[in-house]
Amino acid sequence: MLLDASQSQLVLVDYQARLMPAIFEGEAVAQNAVRLGKMARLFQVPVFGTEHNPSSLGENLPDIRALCQRTLSKMHFSGVEEGLGEWLRVPAKAPQGNARSLPKHLQKPAAAAEERNSIVIAGCEAHVCLLQTALDLLEDEFEVWVVTDACSSRTERNRDAAFDRLAGAGAELVTTEMVGFEWLRTAEHPAFPELLSLVR
Repeated sequence: MLLDASQSQLVLVDYQARLMPAIFEGEAVAQNAVRLGKMARLFQVPVFGTEHNPSSLGENLPDIRALCQRTLSKMHFSGVEEGLGEWLRVPAKAPQGNARSLPKHLQKPAAAAEERNSIVIAGCEAHVCLLQTALDLLEDEFEVWVVTDACSSRTERNRDAAFDRLAGAGAELVTTEMVGFEWLRTAEHPAFPELLSLVR
């Protein structure tokens, strides 16, 4: 099972200015989050961010915040508890035109909204906000892909425990490069040179 860019959305969880200095391998993790956001832009994948209690922890790092279409401010550890799931579901389209006056067999079938059910997610802290958000997304029947090299916690042990639990719950564990090359699929893709420049 490979990731498909046309079915994907990216969620970047809590890369906040006052939190990141305490995060294990925080600088590398933030750099991979920026790479993910730039890759998402290459393939027209929607990008959403979350910020936990920003009045205390500050906003997300500016490079990451700039890549997000919308950023959810939250107090619950799980972004799903505060509406993230609704952002990720495509709203149903209202009926178009005067179709109700036509007999049913002459009415055009309603166009199905394009579902993007694969949620690529990364963030901090892996064992708290990332974990709880990802578990809630799994419960809401999204496919969840956790980008391990763009996630961390204050300690390596907590980060690794989060990955174990997420894998056991049914999340796919991937890396930044896996995501990029699966969205790309072929070296003949016009975005191939730009993707290579992001991963080198």
